[in-house]
Amino acid sequence: MTSVELSGKVALVTGASRGIGYGVAEALVARGDRVCITGRNEDALKEAVDRLGADRVIGIAGKAHDETHQAEAVERVMAAFGRVDYLVNNAGTNPVFGPIADLDLNVARKVFDTNVLSALGFAQRTWHAWQKENGGAIVNIASVAGLAPSPFIGAYGVSKAAMINLTQQLAHEFAPRVRVNAIAPAVVKTKFAQALYEGREAEAAASYPLGRLGVPSDIGGAAAFLTSEQSDWVTGQTLVVDGGIFLNAGVG
Repeated sequence: MTSVELSGKVALVTGASRGIGYGVAEALVARGDRVCITGRNEDALKEAVDRLGADRVIGIAGKAHDETHQAEAVERVMAAFGRVDYLVNNAGTNPVFGPIADLDLNVARKVFDTNVLSALGFAQRTWHAWQKENGGAIVNIASVAGLAPSPFIGAYGVSKAAMINLTQQLAHEFAPRVRVNAIAPAVVKTKFAQALYEGREAEAAASYPLGRLGVPSDIGGAAAFLTSEQSDWVTGQTLVVDGGIFLNAGVG
């Protein structure tokens, strides 16, 4: 990766020490961007920086919903690279599995703080630090759970539906300087989603028309497109990256 010519662009990717966030960071570094990644675990973040290339990537540890961390991340990426063209809001949590009727409201608040309010906070800060005057793009990692009922992960699904609407709100308000889009993945093979396929991957994959579950690079490629000149006339959209699973809707 380090032999790739620098693009001159800089990205901030939240929740990127592993999984989808790491896949996104990897795709952006591979095309020549410099990248700041965030994550809760400092050791995991350092390992990710080393794998991606410490000459192109910096890591800032912290909790995505912590406003102090948001401010520090944006300040440090500006200090290190002098700009922040792209923001990818990937940090998310889903700490509960069960019917929404029995959901502890404190848990619901945690889900919304991490999945929705953190994305808004980072968007506000990158907007004021660079994008308002210089332009850029924002990509929010939503989920197919935000597009339809999602049994047993209802709070997560509702938060992702909110993120899809937040994408539209930001796209409207930040135009024409900044494009804002979302990606809605189906099940991607990550530690975060492991409970959805562990021990039965073949069975889970069989329901997908394309015959497999997603991998982080699938989402990385979509994020690279939505932060490229090839998508310059695309904003306020949610790109579903689902291996065709929604094609099965309505099939008896």
